[in-house]
Amino acid sequence: MKLTRASGYALQALAFLASRDGGDPVTSQHMAEADDSPDRFLLKVLRPLVAAGLLRSLKGPHGGYRLARPAERITLLEILEAAGGPIRGEAPQLDNEAGRPLDARLQAVCDQAAGHARKPFERIRLSELVAPHGAAARRGQGSKRQGG
Repeated sequence: MKLTRASGYALQALAFLASRDGGDPVTSQHMAEADDSPDRFLLKVLRPLVAAGLLRSLKGPHGGYRLARPAERITLLEILEAAGGPIRGEAPQLDNEAGRPLDARLQAVCDQAAGHARKPFERIRLSELVAPHGAAARRGQGSKRQGG
């Protein structure tokens, strides 16, 4: 599986916003400077994130972007699909009539594989991606110690 360049920039922008303490809007220029993203491309990436309800765009002199909901309620799948389109399996279509039953079976297998590929992305929250690595590891160890 290969993620799009747009998905990478979308993830960086949302992670940047999630890691900030304040809820003040941040301009696209500021986000672009923070991670060396091309500003014009970042603007194109941010539009579908607004349309998907992941970001809120505020106009005016103190405008910019901010998360539309808490990072704990935004999944990695939502981000990836908003920026790069749905994760799906697409089987090639054979050119002859004899291939039609094979086409349908192969497409069913590809659809099933895509469903399996989506599940891990559905489980990961934006808040988990921006949490300090050590904190996530300590949380995992703490629950192991309590249970054992």
